[in-house]
Amino acid sequence: MSEFLLAIHRDITSQDAVPTADQMKSAIKPYQDWIAGIAANDQLIGTPKRWDLGGRVVKQDDTVTDGPYAEVKESIGGLFLIKARDYEQAVEIAKGCPIIQYGAVVEVRMAIPPVQ
Repeated sequence: MSEFLLAIHRDITSQDAVPTADQMKSAIKPYQDWIAGIAANDQLIGTPKRWDLGGRVVKQDDTVTDGPYAEVKESIGGLFLIKARDYEQAVEIAKGCPIIQYGAVVEVRMAIPPVQ
């Protein structure tokens, strides 16, 4: 099994991609059930966490700027780690994310083993 990062994000510049309060409310239970299913299959490595829309950007010249950023179109809504056989299985798990129906996308990244 390999480790995969699932990053849930959405376009914060599009009003169509912003779920309403009712949509968010109705998405909570399916989202919790989706996560519980991943955990029940012993594939959840870390508990999902939500992230703020702000943050900081650190640049090479030690400049630190606050968010939100005019040049950024997407905001990370959640990050967590799962275990999967391969990309195909990780993508199948990601496809089950109920937040996708409200304009979010799930990015899937495989961890690279440490160099020996």
